[in-house]
Amino acid sequence: MSLQAGTIVSLEVAREVSPYGFFLTDGDRDVLLHYTEKEGDIEPGQRIEVFLYYDTEDRLAATMKKPLLRLGEVALLEVADIHPRFGVFLDMGLGRQLLLPYRELPEMKELRPRIGDRVYVVMAHDRQGRLMAKLAGENELTPLVVRAPESWKNQWKTAIVYKPLQMGSFVIVEGGVLGFGVIGLIHSKERTRLLRVGESVEVRVIHIREDGRVNLSMRLPKEKSRVEDSDVILAYLQERPNGAMPYSDQTPADIISQRFNMSKSAFKRALGKLMKDGLIEQKENWTHLKDKKS
Repeated sequence: MSLQAGTIVSLEVAREVSPYGFFLTDGDRDVLLHYTEKEGDIEPGQRIEVFLYYDTEDRLAATMKKPLLRLGEVALLEVADIHPRFGVFLDMGLGRQLLLPYRELPEMKELRPRIGDRVYVVMAHDRQGRLMAKLAGENELTPLVVRAPESWKNQWKTAIVYKPLQMGSFVIVEGGVLGFGVIGLIHSKERTRLLRVGESVEVRVIHIREDGRVNLSMRLPKEKSRVEDSDVILAYLQERPNGAMPYSDQTPADIISQRFNMSKSAFKRALGKLMKDGLIEQKENWTHLKDKKS
């Protein structure tokens, strides 16, 4: 038998060595089961199931505690700590943590997970055979997900980001009784801000694709978002000197997105509502509050 970190194996209790614990064997190799890793009473000659890992001194060791995942498996693990040089440490259910190295994470710090976030990862080995985590991608997640039911259309769901890209954020929409969840995409036009790996976000299902995946939005439906967006613009104008701003329906979309975090079409709809309500007017590519016009 080849003993590998990250696997659960059945080993024989060979002997007890105080004050360390019990040595287990497969007949060729011994590993230590420390007293702190023991559950219940055991004695020499007994066979027990243990999870193998490397201890702080890089020695193969055993625990009777059960991890949240094994070698090659996918799991959703919580970020327990962040190291400035090594990466993100994840709680794998053993009272010890699993390293997700920075090389596995986006270069932009804003897109990296924070403490408390939950990340979809695969347990793997590094070059030395020690346990580490890798971000789970489409190849690993696809066999585990389910198709979205038609009843999800226009419903709000909770999703967790597994791949942040410029064109959009790929997520797993929590499935509840449907099990692992559903793969979804929040297109960049449907995001209200950048999303980081492991971030939980509330999303609206705007389209269910033929393959069972979903297109999502962080935005309210147009009629509701128009009211919300108009409130944002109105509040901005009320804080401006003379109640005026150098933005109008002629302002380029990229500037609107940077300043107001909304699309050009949403901005124009919101301006239209404010003008219809008699609260603003436009002049020479500027927008003014009517009662504060300079």
